[in-house]
Amino acid sequence: MATFRPGDAVPVRRTSSPARRAALVAGVALLGLLTACGTDKGTTSTPQKLPGAAQPASGDATADSSGTSAAPSGSATTSSSASKSSSATSSGTGNSASSTRCHTSELRVSLGVNNPGAGQEHFPVVLTNGSHRTCTLRGYPGAAFLDSSGKQLGPDPKRSADTPTTVTLAPGQTAWAGLTFANPEVSGAKTATPATLVVTPPDERDPLKVAWKEGAVPVSGNASSVSLTVVRAGNGV
Repeated sequence: MATFRPGDAVPVRRTSSPARRAALVAGVALLGLLTACGTDKGTTSTPQKLPGAAQPASGDATADSSGTSAAPSGSATTSSSASKSSSATSSGTGNSASSTRCHTSELRVSLGVNNPGAGQEHFPVVLTNGSHRTCTLRGYPGAAFLDSSGKQLGPDPKRSADTPTTVTLAPGQTAWAGLTFANPEVSGAKTATPATLVVTPPDERDPLKVAWKEGAVPVSGNASSVSLTVVRAGNGV
């Protein structure tokens, strides 16, 4: 064994070229593995596909008291009025109106008793504040009839020429909108029997559902249109 004294040059053992290449390849592979792990850790996973919600209804626009067209606020179909709905049916108080608005999760829907007259069927669609806070509703709800498979029956309801007003609901209080259509036996319109009525509160996107047990409704042909009023205080009785 060679003996080295201080100051002597330490001999360098040269690694053969193939061995150096192997070590280099191994180092690169290790670095790549570490980099991949770090990248995977920080990568955002693919966004979940959220379930669909009722979109703003199509239909005629009706001017509110400020002269702004009140966009419909919900039904089972898609419309370009989605981005306009919130501002169009607000009470005009900006963030205050948005912060006090009743959200779908705070409401319950029910169908009142039919009040027919002059060949027309009139059903109050009742929204109850089921939350623990006071909130407000303003404008038109969305509505659509669905069959048992979830397919919409007939066009979106039209909106009656009403002036939207802000309805304040304390916990447990109700507001209603009138759902009206000509009696199919009188009008001769083509009919279908829905399984469900989908209702979207004003300015909301998530729908509520109530079972429809009132028989056939007009879906096409003469006098097939269904109309919907703005929300009002009370239960429609």
